[in-house]
Amino acid sequence: MENTLSGDIESDKGPSYIALDLYQPPTAHYQAYSEALNRVVDKVESLIQVFGLRNPRISKPGSLEYTFCTPDEWVASFWPGQLWLAYSLTGKAQFKNSARMRREYFKTVLETPAWHDHDLGFLFILTAVADYKLTGDESARETAIRAAELLSARWRQPLPFVMCWNPQLRDKDKFAQEKVGTLNIDSMQGMPLLYWAARETGQQSFKEIADCHQQTCIDYLVRDDFSSYHAYFFDPLTGKPQHGYTHQGYSNESCWSRGQSWAIHSLAQCYLATGTEQFRDTAARMADYVAARLPDDGVPAWDYDIPADVHPYKDTSAAAVTASGLFTLAHCYAGQSEAETYANLADKILYGLLSNHDISGNDSSQGLLKEGAAFVGLGRSDNMLPYGDYYYMEALMRAVGHTEFFW
Repeated sequence: MENTLSGDIESDKGPSYIALDLYQPPTAHYQAYSEALNRVVDKVESLIQVFGLRNPRISKPGSLEYTFCTPDEWVASFWPGQLWLAYSLTGKAQFKNSARMRREYFKTVLETPAWHDHDLGFLFILTAVADYKLTGDESARETAIRAAELLSARWRQPLPFVMCWNPQLRDKDKFAQEKVGTLNIDSMQGMPLLYWAARETGQQSFKEIADCHQQTCIDYLVRDDFSSYHAYFFDPLTGKPQHGYTHQGYSNESCWSRGQSWAIHSLAQCYLATGTEQFRDTAARMADYVAARLPDDGVPAWDYDIPADVHPYKDTSAAAVTASGLFTLAHCYAGQSEAETYANLADKILYGLLSNHDISGNDSSQGLLKEGAAFVGLGRSDNMLPYGDYYYMEALMRAVGHTEFFW
């Protein structure tokens, strides 16, 4: 795969934390992670025939079986992402072939403007960019660049960010009205698509838009204590910031755990792409916030600020994204003491997932992790989630030494 680290970053920061064995601190569980990764790859292989051309969406209530995506689902890329990860590990054509059999699905997404939002990043990083990085396929490259063009076109003055959500008929009036001017924390994960496109094409506007978007996220979504808002509303006519709020967290002033994880993973990855130290340092402070609030088992509840009388549903998807982001953050601090600090924190979370939530060895399971919290406010808790599965696989790979991914 293409090396996303510039020569300057490598020479300035020294060898990677992998080379220094800092990914195996005294509390690490390298052998357990290696065995888990082998088991996960076997599970992914076994599900190819089960899923066919379908992409998992969320598990049925009280079961270990998935329901599947309709044509316009934001989660549709996470199963192909697992297939591409498995292909990168094994070179087996069946993983590549199964991932590519979904090209028609994603072509339809690209050709349907009503479905476009900030999730173009998720959808095409884990499919088209992954394909191109692993195989050099030119049609995949063209698809990914087209997706980046559509994503960057969602930057509309005077708003200082890429437009995230689209109003839907099902939305309540106030939410529908605010959607046009809302920045959400999930969108940070899409910016690596623009950084990749800038490197690939030499068109610097991709990078400039991504820089602007991430800076606005840091300025308004990240609070002074380095917790985060899920969303922030800006006046769409003037671009002036108005107020932070939540859509999926417990309250407007609480810290939704998956939102915090999106920011940590994105900022660490974007640092590796750009060398912008503010990205790395903000991710580190957000990681410190998490470290001070993790339960003993390392797997957070769905929100870091739920009161005692609210059920503390676990969110293994937040844990998986955070663990992968923390291993990435350790890489960002290559050759410095912080590398071991964040690798240790990642290890605590990942081992908690492996010990208590991994269901990849269950023959009846169609996923890798139980107890994901998709949207507690809508009653979606204790789910298998394809994004939890994808980031769990990515975190296991990072834990055993892999550093090149699709971001």
